[in-house]
Amino acid sequence: MIRVCSYNIRRGLGTDRRKKPERNLGVIAEVSPAVVAIQEAGREVASLCGNYRWREGRAYSPVRLDEAEDGVSWRGNMLLVREDVTLYQSTCVALPSVNEPRGAIIAELSYGGSDFRLVGMHFGLRGEWRHRQTQFIIDHTDVLEQQRPLVMLGDLNEWNTRTGCLHRFAARHNVVAPGPSFHARWPMLPLDRIITSAEIRVEGAGVHVSPEARLASDHLPVWAELELPA
Repeated sequence: MIRVCSYNIRRGLGTDRRKKPERNLGVIAEVSPAVVAIQEAGREVASLCGNYRWREGRAYSPVRLDEAEDGVSWRGNMLLVREDVTLYQSTCVALPSVNEPRGAIIAELSYGGSDFRLVGMHFGLRGEWRHRQTQFIIDHTDVLEQQRPLVMLGDLNEWNTRTGCLHRFAARHNVVAPGPSFHARWPMLPLDRIITSAEIRVEGAGVHVSPEARLASDHLPVWAELELPA
């Protein structure tokens, strides 16, 4: 069983208007996922990771990205992996967009003896571009040389499951709805999602709510417990 998490941290700016990215790391520690996809990340998150006082055996490291200028964040996307997760490789892709650069990180990972592919992504604010970004991700992952169990997660800026980009994902994948994650003070919109390929069993999912999470960002983190095929 693996726990994954998606978290838009708004570059560490909390709902109290204070920029304290170390609070976001504290929230991640509360969720305790094996892998977390972060959106709106700044390089300070990576530098804080090394000195943060994680619980023993629960330390996280940012995935190194050759395409990123700072080595760890691609168009605001970042992946943190726990010590017990093996990283084989990572790549960055630019998503179709106009006037709001969007991207995704694709990582080849292993946990508990099971290999899987994870995509961390952040979609745009305009519905027409979210449709294009969805199709791009589907097409891109379809043609990768070796197919693996697939986990896609991030802030999709979408709540409509009938006609929006979530509907397109649902045609072939399992779209998990952890619950309303925005706004952190009064969660009403399920903007953050976790999507899996059919062979992955979803054992549970939810939105992490705590006093620290309500302060640390305008989004609450979402998580899912997944059973990967052996």
